[in-house]
Order: sequence, then C-alpha cells, then structure tokens
Amino acid sequence: MTFDSRLLSGIEVLAAVVEAGSFVRAAEQLGLTQSGVSRAVARLETRVGVRLFDRTARAIALTEEGRRFYQQVKPHLSGIEDAAIEAAGSAAAVRGRLRINVDPFFARLVLAPRVGKFLAAHPELSLEILGRDRLGDLVADGFDAALRFGEPEPSSLVARRLLDTRVLTCAAPSYLARRGRPAHPRELADARHECIHFLDPVNGRPFPWEFHRGRQKIRVAVSGRLTVNNVGTMLGACAAGHGVAQLLALGTEDLFKRGKLVELFPDWPDERFPLYMFYLSRHVPPAKLRAFVDFVVGSVADS
Repeated sequence: MTFDSRLLSGIEVLAAVVEAGSFVRAAEQLGLTQSGVSRAVARLETRVGVRLFDRTARAIALTEEGRRFYQQVKPHLSGIEDAAIEAAGSAAAVRGRLRINVDPFFARLVLAPRVGKFLAAHPELSLEILGRDRLGDLVADGFDAALRFGEPEPSSLVARRLLDTRVLTCAAPSYLARRGRPAHPRELADARHECIHFLDPVNGRPFPWEFHRGRQKIRVAVSGRLTVNNVGTMLGACAAGHGVAQLLALGTEDLFKRGKLVELFPDWPDERFPLYMFYLSRHVPPAKLRAFVDFVVGSVADS
C-alpha cells in the first residue's frame, strides 16, 4: 500500500469520532459537517479494506477490526504530534487533548484539588478526567490512559505501577463507643461487629479482609449487612458510625487527623494496594501523558 496524505487525514477523523463518541460531536470539534466526517470515515474504510464502525440510528461503535486498527495507529498520532512540537522548538511541549479514565474516588480526593495547578503549568493542554468504576475498553471509549487501583488483569495494555498505598482498617469513634474497640483483627469475626463489604468490580464479589505484618498474613471472615461498590458511600457510612471498613490511606489522611476515623490496628501496617497507569503503546508515551504521570505521582507525594 502506498502512502498518501488522505490516509493520515482519515485517521485523524477516525480518532476524533472515537474520542467524541459520535459523528456529530466529531464534526463540531473538527470544524466539518457531519456528512464530511462520514465521507472521510467511508474513504478510510475503503482505503484499509475493513469496516471500522458499526452504525445504528442511535449509536456507533468500533468493529473488532476497527478497534485493532485504532489501537495500532493512535500511538503514532501522538508520536507525530510530539515530533512536530520538538521540530518546531516549542517551549510548551505538552499540548493537545488528554482523555483519562480515572477511579472516581481518586479523582475527587486526590486529583481534583490539584488539577488547576497542572493545567496552569500546561496552558496548551486540554484535560478530560472521567470517573469510571471499570477500566473498560480504552480504545473503543477513546481514552489515552486510565488510572486504576489493584493488580491488573491480563490484557494488551501497558500497565505501569505508579505507587502503593496502605490499606487501613478503621471505624468512627461513635461506632467504637457502642461496639467496643477490637484488640486484634480476629475479633472482627465476632457477631457484635458490623463490617462494611466492598465489591470487587472485576468479579462482583466482596473483597476478602486480610491483615499483614511483616511476613505474617491472616484472613478474617467478617460479617455485615451493608455491601457497597462505591468508595465514597463506604467512607460516608463508616464515618457516620455504621461499621468497620477497610480504606486506602491515600486521600483519607485528613479524616484521621480530624478524629473522624480511628485506625484500629496500627500494629498490622503492611497490607498495600497498588495504583496503575494503563495506556496503549509500548513505545515511549507522548509528552502530555508523561506530564500527567508526573502530576499524579507528585499529587500523591503532596497528599
């Protein structure tokens, strides 16, 4: 296949449609008509010889061939953008649009208070932080990267471990006044204690309760009538005195400082939960993504 500029133009339109989620919104972003976007996609489909989108009256979605094609070409678009910036000698090497799929709790408590400083440092960058409970399909959903807690499932994505945060077992002072403070993790199995279960979004089952101290690890079969799938709900219920919860230290430090929550087992300090960045290409990430990674790591250091 010989290369011509129309192929690159078609790929740019493809990326706009995927990221915008519709031909109409892509046309608005590109300054084209909807029919112009449709024709550009049709020409690209003819050029590469596969149907890229399944279209209905209400929605569009990448076909399997389209998803693979987009996954392969998107990193090159970012690379072209970086190369152009470098060749131009621009002082602002971070620019364009960056679309990130983020754990909602992390976005609200860690990123949101600090994102203004990041955008001020990169005035040519447009940032979309979208809270999602699941990783989903980065390609089909038009994301550049995702931030997620927990060990990654096998996939074609690059998974970069950014940090580990402690898992804390805690309760509100009002709860401890009613039920008593357990002296050992195994006491949480007692029927007098009410523990708040949190659903693992991968398998839909509650996370097991574990406690780590050096090489020692124990698992406790806790019970409780409340099960949640949202960290904010679990945090609110725990702070209100409903029950004992296992929370991540990251983003919750202020609640302990103000006495809203009490850590129950500081002598069991070694259970950790990782935060990963997921992205598509195994090549060097584009400048805007590298800048965002630095921002995330710095935000955690400051929190």
